[in-house]
Amino acid sequence: MEQSLKSMAATYGIYLAILLSSVTIIAYVINLELLTSMWVGIILFIIIIGFGIFSTAKAKRSQNGFISFKDAFTAYFATVVVGVIISAIVSIILFNYIDPDAAEALKLQVIENSTKMMKSFGAPQEAIDQAVADMQDQNQFEIGNQIKSLAFQIIFYCVVGLIVALAMKKTDPEAN
Repeated sequence: MEQSLKSMAATYGIYLAILLSSVTIIAYVINLELLTSMWVGIILFIIIIGFGIFSTAKAKRSQNGFISFKDAFTAYFATVVVGVIISAIVSIILFNYIDPDAAEALKLQVIENSTKMMKSFGAPQEAIDQAVADMQDQNQFEIGNQIKSLAFQIIFYCVVGLIVALAMKKTDPEAN
């Protein structure tokens, strides 16, 4: 892949990181409960995939409408990984060093939301109690837990990236 494609993907990754970090910081300032909202999560998920697709399309356009599977995947993956990793670093700093009390407030909100959801699904009280106890013992913003979460996110987005690359690849018939 040409260096310009890698730098383009990294640039879009930085834009994605700025957007994701801004959402986290704005939600932190306005209302922490936004960070536990399912709708905010869905919107961010769509934005992350959208940035990856946009980056792949731009890379394809820069190569006169042709792109290999590898280049398409790399453009998508680099954008998403840069954005998600930088955003995770911002969250780690914010909730572990700047305001650990906010992390505790978020944990309580997640426990409350999870309890409501489990009750609405008719889960037995002992299962709810066990889940609550497990959540209380965890610090989701601890660096180790953030790295685990990040790894699972990257694997998921990698699978999406493979699909995007497959859909976007186009071989130049004159290159052979």
